[in-house]
Amino acid sequence: MKRTDIKRRPLADTTLSSLEPEAGAYRELDSPGLYFRVKPNGQKSWELRYKKPDGKWSWLGLGGYPEVGGAFARQKAADLRADASEGKNPITSKKARQAAEIDAANDTFEALAREWHTSRLSGWDAGTAKRILGALERHVFPSLGKRPYTSIMSMEWMELLRGLERQGILEQMSRVRAYCKDIYDLARVTGRAVNNPLEGVHKFLSSGKPENYAHVPPDELPGLLRAIRSYPHAKDVQLGLRLLTLMAVRPSELREAQWVEFDFDKRLWTVPVERKGRKKGREHLVPLCTQAVEALIELRQLGEANQALLMASLYRQVERMDVFKKGFNTSNLMHRILDDAFSTKATRRGQEAGKGNRDPSSKIQTDTMDRRAKIKAAAEQIINGRKIEMRSLTDAELTNILSEQKSHGTKKTIREHLTALGLRPLK
Repeated sequence: MKRTDIKRRPLADTTLSSLEPEAGAYRELDSPGLYFRVKPNGQKSWELRYKKPDGKWSWLGLGGYPEVGGAFARQKAADLRADASEGKNPITSKKARQAAEIDAANDTFEALAREWHTSRLSGWDAGTAKRILGALERHVFPSLGKRPYTSIMSMEWMELLRGLERQGILEQMSRVRAYCKDIYDLARVTGRAVNNPLEGVHKFLSSGKPENYAHVPPDELPGLLRAIRSYPHAKDVQLGLRLLTLMAVRPSELREAQWVEFDFDKRLWTVPVERKGRKKGREHLVPLCTQAVEALIELRQLGEANQALLMASLYRQVERMDVFKKGFNTSNLMHRILDDAFSTKATRRGQEAGKGNRDPSSKIQTDTMDRRAKIKAAAEQIINGRKIEMRSLTDAELTNILSEQKSHGTKKTIREHLTALGLRPLK
C-alpha cells in the first residue's frame, strides 16, 4: 500500500502491515505526537515526538512493529505525553516503566519457583529435580504461574489444592503444597514477601487414609522363600530375587549394580552416591551375609567373564522389549513373571488345602509348581516383546496340559504349550 492511499487516522492494522517502503525513510502521523516510521529496507517502528524541558523537539522510539501493535503504541504515547505535561522527562519515564515491567515479570510465581528450584539443585539428584519441576509445571504454572506471587490469596491456593484432591492424587497434592510453601518461604526470608499464604492450609485438606505397603505376612514368608529357591527357569531371576530378600535393597539398585562395587574380602557392597542419590550425600554400604556371597558367586558363574553388570543378561532382555521404552523395567519383569506363582493368594490356597493329613508345605510347593507352566509361557511372551495377560490362561487349561504330560510321560516345549492353548508360537 502506498502512503498516498492512506484514508484515515489512527492507522488501521491492515494499513500498518501493508505500507510499502520508499527510497528514503518516512514517517506517517498516526495520532497526536505518535508517528509510524518505515525504512527503505521495510523495517517499521513507532516514534513519539515530544518537547523537552528546554523547549526543543525530539524523537523517542516506542518499539518496532509488529512487536508493538497500534493500540499498545497509542497507550504508551498517551502515558508519556501525560508525563511530559507534568514536567517529567519522557525518556526517564520510559526507562522507569521498562524497569517496572521487568520487575513485574520477575515477581511472578513461576519466576520465584524456578529461582527456588535452582537454589535447591545441589541437594537433589537429577531424577528428583526433574520430578519436582514437572509437578509444578503440570499442576501450578498453568493457572497461577504468571500471577505476581504477592497477589495470590490463600483461598486461591486452597481452590487449586482441592482440585488435586478431587482428582484423587492426595500424595501429589501434599507434595505440591509442600513445594509451594517452601517457595514462599524463600520470598519471605529474602524480604520479598511478608506472609506465606500456604501457612495452615494443610489443616483443611484431606490427608487420605494411611495404608501400609503391600507385604508378605510372616506365616507366608517360608512358602515364598521356598518358591523363589525352587524357581526352575531363569536362573538369574531366581538369584536376583534371593539377593533382594537377603539384602533388602531397591530392585533398581540391584539391576544397575556392577561387579566392581563388591568387595568379597570385606563382604561389603558399596552403592555409589551417583546411583543412590544425593539425599544423604554419601555412599550406601550393604553388608553381605554368607548366603548373599554364595548367591553372588553363583550369579558370577552364569555370566560372561568381562561383563560389568550383575544382571546383564536380564537387562539386555528388557532393553530389547518394546514396552521398555514406555517405562517397563527389570523389576516389573521379575514381578510379572512371578506374580501368580508367588502371590499370597496362591500360598493361602495351598495352606488351606493342606489342612488335614497332608503336609501344608508340600501342598504349597505343589500349588506353585502347577502354576509355573503358565508363568513360563507368559514370561517367554514378555521377553520376546509381545505382552500377554497371564491371568488369561485358566486353571482348567493348565490342568489339561499337566494331565496330558503326566499320562503320556512327555515333556512339552514352550512352543507346544502355546500351540495347545491356541496361541501363536514364538518366532
